[in-house]
Amino acid sequence: MEHSTVLLVDDEADLRDALAQGLELGGHNVHTYADGDTVLDHVNRTLYGVLVTDIRMPRSDGLTLMRRAFDIDPALPVILITGHGDVPLAVEAMRAGAYDFMEKPFPASRLNDTVLRALQTRRLVLENRALRQALDEETGLIARLIGRTPVMQRLRSEVEALAEADVDVLLLGETGSGKEVVARALHDEGPRRDKPFVAINCGALPSDIIESELFGHEAGAFTGAIRQRIGKLEHAAGGTVFLDEIESMPHDLQVKLLRVIEQRSIERLGSNRAIPLDVRFVAATKVDLEEACADGRFRSDLYYRLNVVTVSVPPLRERKEDLPILFHHLAREARARFRREVPDLTPDMMAALTAHDWPGNVRELRNVADRFVLGLSLGLDGEEPASAAEEGSPLAQRVAAYERSLIAAEIKRQDGSLKATYESLGLSRKALYEKMKRYALDKDEVLSEPM
Repeated sequence: MEHSTVLLVDDEADLRDALAQGLELGGHNVHTYADGDTVLDHVNRTLYGVLVTDIRMPRSDGLTLMRRAFDIDPALPVILITGHGDVPLAVEAMRAGAYDFMEKPFPASRLNDTVLRALQTRRLVLENRALRQALDEETGLIARLIGRTPVMQRLRSEVEALAEADVDVLLLGETGSGKEVVARALHDEGPRRDKPFVAINCGALPSDIIESELFGHEAGAFTGAIRQRIGKLEHAAGGTVFLDEIESMPHDLQVKLLRVIEQRSIERLGSNRAIPLDVRFVAATKVDLEEACADGRFRSDLYYRLNVVTVSVPPLRERKEDLPILFHHLAREARARFRREVPDLTPDMMAALTAHDWPGNVRELRNVADRFVLGLSLGLDGEEPASAAEEGSPLAQRVAAYERSLIAAEIKRQDGSLKATYESLGLSRKALYEKMKRYALDKDEVLSEPM
């Protein structure tokens, strides 16, 4: 990413020069302006930078300048400088979307620290936009098997080569790593794409009905068999059968499945008529089947029959570089399911995602993305709670107390209606809930407090 830029606006020349010098020593490109007339010419949606502006200036004010900048890019970090200790004005600035505010006088190091934090946020915004654009542009296998790491490029190459080959495939991968996604890709990218894809979880079917589920039965084949039933294997005619958790299949049924794979025909329960079966088998396992064969837990002849080609599906911890784009993809899916907007991912959240080991792999990441879109905690170790910037400074403490009292008073005035509260305060629903969480405001407790 390009070198960072700070757009600095202040009508006091001496202060402007001193701030610019401190920021330049911090490694930033600094463009200075005495007012806001021309600074907006340098604001755009691709700017890796921050706008720092005084609030009170003779020809224009910082709040107006900030709002005009937000018309160009609402996600641009804006740091406002005030010399008046004006708490209501600072609250208005934060509610209007300011990244932070600083009360004069302040050391140059503090501004540098604030700018660095703002740039971290800005970098994430720009990376998120690039990821969203990349997701929008991707099609075919790249859109299904998401990731840019070498292991994912290898996986896509293998799927592309095997899809047209129409051979039986054994998928090896940890729980939640996406084996069914790979199986569906093999089906959809191959000549059987217009025929059924039938997924069978061998570990989920009760042992007393699994044979009937797979092979079907004739009327009267057993007690309760009132009418003929077409089994899942027959239903998949012309398509693909995905046998998930193949290692869980009962031993006696493994013998029958072996015969089906070898002869490519089935017999319904209660019938002696062989029905030709034109299907492709894709089996998946999370265990070492060769070891299971040695222990007697799995038939070696079935293993060698299934193991025409083995494809390894990598665990998420081996491709952490794919986390950002994969998380965005899953968050977009959650947005469609829950009809919610996708919140902004903070640097602390991204750090928590990267630090996690992901024992549940993509399935676990999907759950985290769902919680994220629902506005809940990610539930990961190392996740930092959201907090107001510079909350230790005297002005920030006064602003926080002032804002908390405003929200609590409005909740009381609206008799606990949060919808009426955020509409009255000019906040979004999400913003109100975040502020209530930050200030530990509970609606029932607020209503029970004496006036």
